[in-house]
Parts: sequence; C-alpha cells; structure tokens
Amino acid sequence: MAVSEFSFDIVSRADAMEIKNALNQADKDLGNRYDLKGTKCEIVTEKDETKLIADDEFRMDQLKEIVFSKLLKRGIDARQFSWGKLEPGAGISVHCKIEFKNGIEQTKAKALAKQIKDKGLKVQTQIQGEEIRVTSKSKDDLQKTMAFVKELDLDFPVEFVNMR
Repeated sequence: MAVSEFSFDIVSRADAMEIKNALNQADKDLGNRYDLKGTKCEIVTEKDETKLIADDEFRMDQLKEIVFSKLLKRGIDARQFSWGKLEPGAGISVHCKIEFKNGIEQTKAKALAKQIKDKGLKVQTQIQGEEIRVTSKSKDDLQKTMAFVKELDLDFPVEFVNMR
C-alpha cells in the first residue's frame, strides 16, 4: 500500500474584488462628505495602480483615513497595503499611491520556511514562487504547523489554501 502525503500552501494575497469594493465605497463616501464637497479629492484606479489626489496634505490625510477605514471594513489586512510618498501634482494638488502586496517575498519565505523547519515537526517546506508548500505524511503535523504559523508575529498576513 502506498503511503500518501498531505500538503497545504501558505500564501499572502488580498482579495482584488474586496479591494475594488472598498475603493468604490470610499469614492462614494467622498461625494457625501460635507467637508470635502467642492474640493478636488478623488480616487483614481488604473489596472494595478491606485492613486489618491487631493488639494492639500490635510485633505489627503482625510482621504487616506476614509480609504483605510473602508479597506479594513472589507476585511483587507492593513499589512497588505502601503502608502506611497506624497508627491506634488498639477497646480496645488498632491498625489499619493497605494501599493497592494500580493505574494510572499523570497527572503521572507525563506525565513518562514526556516522557522517551520526549526520547530521540529516532521514536515517538509518548499518555496514555489510567492507561496510555500508544506508537506507531511501526518495530517496532525500539518495542523500543528498551521497553528504555529498563526502564532508567529509576521509582517504579512497568511492564508492556508489547497489542503490535500
């Protein structure tokens, strides 16, 4: 009888649909905010790039706060996006880009794989692009590995997918 192996993948990705919904809600909120009426505050989304445009730094802070709260309400982890630097725009406006992070960087993936191996469980880790595959002959060891990874204080959110 063949000994079967079980596995799962550790990934870090944001739900693109939820991001789009959050940005649409924030854009709608901009039109309803009394203190932002008549200002040049807007959210511009083009393919993979999202840019915030505001009249000045004060309004940019308000715009960031709106977008941040909408992203959090839609379940997007704060570690999955970062704010770019404020850049002067046309006239007196300022621009700020939002960068959404998908995948686990190679250096962070290596560090996480090493931490899993150092734990001493009978599992093998394999880095596959921007995700980590964990395999074992025991489902219990995989579940212990999942619990261990959840307890770690990582600077990126993790999900467990493709449990086989």
